Amino acid sequence: MKRFYKDVSVKEEGGAWRILLDGRMLKTQARNTVELPNKPLAEAVAQEWRQQGEEIDPPNMFLTRLTFAAIDGARAERERVAGHAFSYGKTDLLAYRAEHPDELVVRQTRTWDPLLEWAAKHHGAKLNVASGITFTEQPPESLAALERAIAANDEFTLAALHTAATITGSLVLALALVARQITAKEAFAAATLDEAFQSEKWGTDAEAEARLKRLSAELSATERFLQLISLSPAGGEGRGEGAS
Repeated sequence: MKRFYKDVSVKEEGGAWRILLDGRMLKTQARNTVELPNKPLAEAVAQEWRQQGEEIDPPNMFLTRLTFAAIDGARAERERVAGHAFSYGKTDLLAYRAEHPDELVVRQTRTWDPLLEWAAKHHGAKLNVASGITFTEQPPESLAALERAIAANDEFTLAALHTAATITGSLVLALALVARQITAKEAFAAATLDEAFQSEKWGTDAEAEARLKRLSAELSATERFLQLISLSPAGGEGRGEGAS
């Protein structure tokens, strides 16, 4: 898509921040007006639009994509987005362990067990762990706890939570990222532990490496989005986190 604007600005109106392209309000793909909770987030999204060249590159406008996902998805179709995020809890990556080799099993135990313990303690969601790929039922009370943890978030946090769960394959990792229990770098390392182990043994190919690099960048942008939405309208800490 060719760039169709010159000037990008932000404007506060009625307690919400809007982004203007040549004086016209930025709208989502569903034609909803973009309204953001604070100036820092609005400025960060606006900067993505300022940085575009002659061609607009939507796939690499991570904050814009998360904003659109919050407005068109988490706000307009909250039940669907929450349900999809929840599906990662029913088949959480951290609950499925390798049977061998022993070195990989040890790494998974060392990295993943503390996160499962956190989810059990912090959210009351104790998950069953299984070896192999056979589907394992999770306790109903644990699944209910995960649903409550998802429901506690506003649309912006839910969009970030959903994105993090999709990237990592783990609702537990996503909840831990939202709660600032772990960083994006730590979450991605935990999510790609198996891939890292295999690459150490057999090496990597360029295509797989490029894919992982892109996913890592997207998860880092999700972390930044979470940091920005936690700020008050004036720019200081203030917005609560439902999953913390």
